[in-house]
Amino acid sequence: MAIKRVLIVDDSPTERAAFQEILSDAGYETILAASGEEGIALAKSEKPDAIIMDIVMPGLNGFQATRQLSRDEATRAIPVIMCTTKGQETDKIWGMRQGAIAYLVKPIDPAALLDALKQLG
Repeated sequence: MAIKRVLIVDDSPTERAAFQEILSDAGYETILAASGEEGIALAKSEKPDAIIMDIVMPGLNGFQATRQLSRDEATRAIPVIMCTTKGQETDKIWGMRQGAIAYLVKPIDPAALLDALKQLG
């Protein structure tokens, strides 16, 4: 399955804009969410091909949102790439246990992000 539409879930407008620019320049269509709750709702309604998920967000954090997405029949097939400032090995292991398929640490290297998306398709 080719990845074309990517949902970006990050509470920082600056980070969302940076991800959107990287992905748009590479030919991806983007959908933006400012919280874990909004991300889950948009994943269900928009059915993106992949999700880029921040972890540190108010309300539902990225670990919780990814766990909900991976356990929901409607969204479990959507791959989640965690992109976060949390760079500890325990964070990465926990993120993968919640259902993420990749884990990148901010600041994000655009080439690494695009490579992770290409590996999905």
